[in-house]
Amino acid sequence: MDKGLDIETLACVAVAHAALNGALDTLAYYLPIVLEQAASGASVARRRQTLTQYLARHGAQPQWQLEEPLARWLSDGANVLRVLGTPGYPRQLAAIPKPPPVLFVRGNPALLAEIQIAVVGSRRATVAGRETAFGLARDLAQAGIVITSGLASGIDAAAHRGALAAPGGTIAVFGCGIDRIYPAAHRALAESVAATGALVSEFPLGTAPTRYSFPRRNRVISGLSRGTLVVEAALTSGSLITARQALEQGRDVYAVPGPIRSPLSQGCHSLIKQGAVLTENAQDVLCELFGFVLSAPAMIQAATPAAALSAHERGVLAACEFEPVSFTTIVDRCGLTTPEVSSILTRLDLKGLVRAEAGGLYVRIGDTPA
Repeated sequence: MDKGLDIETLACVAVAHAALNGALDTLAYYLPIVLEQAASGASVARRRQTLTQYLARHGAQPQWQLEEPLARWLSDGANVLRVLGTPGYPRQLAAIPKPPPVLFVRGNPALLAEIQIAVVGSRRATVAGRETAFGLARDLAQAGIVITSGLASGIDAAAHRGALAAPGGTIAVFGCGIDRIYPAAHRALAESVAATGALVSEFPLGTAPTRYSFPRRNRVISGLSRGTLVVEAALTSGSLITARQALEQGRDVYAVPGPIRSPLSQGCHSLIKQGAVLTENAQDVLCELFGFVLSAPAMIQAATPAAALSAHERGVLAACEFEPVSFTTIVDRCGLTTPEVSSILTRLDLKGLVRAEAGGLYVRIGDTPA
């Protein structure tokens, strides 16, 4: 339980929050009142009367039955409520326009004050996009950066998993009540994040996800973070909303370029044209943040070089691209026989330089060894 506020104050805040859901300004005006009453030792009856009168002026009524589920939720030592204007509320989030008055937090709330980078992108990410997000998040987490995202399918999930693999801190921001996991398939991932990182939501307990809650959620992702890194996004992607919100909040935006013919590259390329930092690796982010590369195992250890390639292996690798290419095209480009190319592609796959994909396609994932 949040030791800074008593249970009655938290109950009043939560009841007001539920009654005024969506009216951030109205709730923000109530917070100083309830905090002043808590500091002065006002009675429970007086606090409830004040809240009832305040809500009535705004056409709402308190639902005191919400106190019991809140008390049960807070009885779990892993859960806390952070209130705007009190110690423990993240300063960087308090600085944005219309910050969420209340944050439900499960896990380690201290991470909210750490330096964070948001990693977001398409829910329908490619294999290469998910691998890129995983690697960037892992490397940034190894450098001590907390990775913040939205637990969604695709890039979000890959970013959380990359941070967990570091191992490092990661925060998942919900677009629903913190007691509802969305998508349900990510329940195990959410538990892993909560075990070493934190789950965060501004929505009352029990709130179901809606199409309108996720843009609202996105401003919290960017608001908690020093910068937002976009990996694969179409021009209509919600990730671009997060990037725009980051810019409006005075935060940095980073974007990973991709194949020019891929629709999932268009959003990132558009951001780069507008001034986003072109990002190929974690060092690009760290240099922008600090002006130098932080010492971290992933940054200072040279990658193990692949075994030297034969002339034919180099030719087949050159015939591959960093986007899927058909087996027939590779054969045509390198001028070798079909069995020769098949054998060489298998060896390149084992060396971590190409990857076989469905439909007889191959994609290059590594550089030619010196």
